[in-house]
Amino acid sequence: MRQVKADNSTRIELVVPANEAKIRLDQFLAKRLPEFSRSRLQQLIRDGFVRLNNSTSRPRQIVRNGDKIDLTEPPLEKIEALPEQIPLEVLFEDNDLLVINKPAGLVVHPGAGHREHTLVNALLNHCATLSGIGGKERPGIVHRLDKDTSGCLVVAKNDTTHRELSGQFAARTVEKTYLALVAGKLRKAAGVIEEKIGRHPTPLRGRAAKTGYRVIRSSERASLVECQLHSGRTHQIRVHLHHLGHPVLGDKVYAARLAKDFPRQMLHAWKLGFRHPDTEEWKIFEAPLPADFNDALAISTSSV
Repeated sequence: MRQVKADNSTRIELVVPANEAKIRLDQFLAKRLPEFSRSRLQQLIRDGFVRLNNSTSRPRQIVRNGDKIDLTEPPLEKIEALPEQIPLEVLFEDNDLLVINKPAGLVVHPGAGHREHTLVNALLNHCATLSGIGGKERPGIVHRLDKDTSGCLVVAKNDTTHRELSGQFAARTVEKTYLALVAGKLRKAAGVIEEKIGRHPTPLRGRAAKTGYRVIRSSERASLVECQLHSGRTHQIRVHLHHLGHPVLGDKVYAARLAKDFPRQMLHAWKLGFRHPDTEEWKIFEAPLPADFNDALAISTSSV
């Protein structure tokens, strides 16, 4: 692989070896360039920033031995989101990154229906600089949490940190531990769920996913479950626990009939561990449970 800097953009040149041939172009790039998300690579291909043998291509194009691939990462777009004075609970901050305890109800970045009042708006007010790899609507955003999920989220202040953290997420070396309040009492105190995750409403037809779980406390009505993510699929914990027969309480998508008694889905990103891109020190952070989760926990498992 060769990287060439030119005109504020980065060009990456790759040649497909025999042992990595006969797979999709986006799969090959995702394997070789873990600092880029799969969706980002697919968008670059569709927008013509990836050339296969000097021609534009499609994400599903099959690569062959000796194929030459040129990927150009375009110059960073100007950030257009505006700073807003939204309070942030900062768990850690240095010159490279910060880790926050995201409150439930806060959308991570601007999008359809949410052009303002997002975490990005709060970050622009809090930080002098943020990485621009995510584009003008997602500065600093390395990973996401659902709007109604609270807890640990890491933000990159520069592009080097962003790429390194993205690589760790892609390589699944980041430790992600969640707490979920689920319906009913589980038969097994601990276990592993390995079911494919796809797009709703057919969530179990898609990409491989793995979630480890351990029951912390329970009653006949509900259980507090610790979940360890071994992959990062959309809605993974919610889908897997629903598949197990114990959906997350308050989940309006996968357990609508159980949602009315709870202010939101009872899911909290409790702990986050990763290697610091600059110091290479292993860091682990813990976000305390918010009041609404503690209240729901007290009521739902009060028989313990």
